[in-house]
Amino acid sequence: MQLLIIATAFFGIASAAFSPYPQQSNRPQADFERNARILSYNSEVNPDSYRFNYETENGIKAEEQGREVEGIEAQGAFQYTGDDGQIYSVSYTAGQAGVQAQGAHLPTPPPTPEAILKALEQNARDEAAGIIDDGQYNPAKYGGAPSANAFVPQQNFARAQAGFRKPYKF
Repeated sequence: MQLLIIATAFFGIASAAFSPYPQQSNRPQADFERNARILSYNSEVNPDSYRFNYETENGIKAEEQGREVEGIEAQGAFQYTGDDGQIYSVSYTAGQAGVQAQGAHLPTPPPTPEAILKALEQNARDEAAGIIDDGQYNPAKYGGAPSANAFVPQQNFARAQAGFRKPYKF
C-alpha cells in the first residue's frame, strides 16, 4: 500500500514537472502581478449585509457592499492596469435583474433600428387602446373567414409502421 502511495506521488510530481502548460506568462505585467503585496484590506460582515475593499501594490483596487433583500443585492467597483498601461475601471450592480456592469472600455449594444422603435410604439398605443394581439391568426382581422382555396395548415403525424426503420447504408 505504501508503495502505491509513493508511486502515485512520484507520478504526480513527474507529470507536473513536464506540464505542457507552463505556469509562466508572457504578459508584461505578469512578473509584477505574481508577487504583488496587499496594501490595504478591510472587511465587515453582518448578518444581513457585508462590505469589503482592498488595494494591491500593482494598482488593483476593489470595493463591494451588499445586503440581503430577497437574495443578495450588491454594488461595487474595481480597477486594474492593463497590459497596455491604461487603467481600466468597472462599476457594477447585481441583484434580481442580474449583473449590470459599466466601464468606458466595455462594449455597448448598437442602437435599436428605427423600424423596431416605431413597431414598439404602435404596440404600446394598441395595448393602451385595448387592442391585444396574442400572435394567433384571427380570420376576422383579415376580412372574415378564410376562403375555400386558402391554405389551412393540417397536422400530419408520422405513424410508426412495421418495417419503418431501415438500416443505414454507408
